[in-house]
Amino acid sequence: MKFLEEQVKEIVALKESLIEQIDKHQESIKMLEKNITVLDSFLKDSSFTKASQLEIKKEAEIIQKSVENSIPIKRVNDGKIIANAYVTPEQLSIVLDNGIEINADTPPFKSFFLDRIIGEMKKKDFQEAENGKIQKESIIDYIINKNGTDIREIIIKNYREKERVNELINTAGWSLTRMLENIKK
Repeated sequence: MKFLEEQVKEIVALKESLIEQIDKHQESIKMLEKNITVLDSFLKDSSFTKASQLEIKKEAEIIQKSVENSIPIKRVNDGKIIANAYVTPEQLSIVLDNGIEINADTPPFKSFFLDRIIGEMKKKDFQEAENGKIQKESIIDYIINKNGTDIREIIIKNYREKERVNELINTAGWSLTRMLENIKK
């Protein structure tokens, strides 16, 4: 059975569409797995488990996180990893290293990272939404997951542009470094 040239083009387009859908779903699955890992760590922290079992679980989580595709965020002055960034088409997640304890009120987190960096992006998105360039649902936003008052994860939704990802990761590294310095003072 021979296909017409137009039918072959349609079949190729369908195949490409299916491949794109598979990639999209694989990224969604990875993000769901990461969210489960974060939830597991919160549950672990709030459960009554023997300390010896916690050590084994922590080591397994460290190994699992290092295997996943992540972007390490390093302290500016000595290069020590303080967080890892996970990027999907929908969001950027910055997960702080287990050994890092930083209060969300420590400067310059709110004044610089949230208000100045993300706030300016949000202001630009609002203007674009008012001008009809983007939908209101596409405006950048963030969620801060905490353990008590300490930051555990920063989720930034609707970053929309690759350049923003780089800026967000770089400024997060700078902000977290300054916050750690301010804690030591």
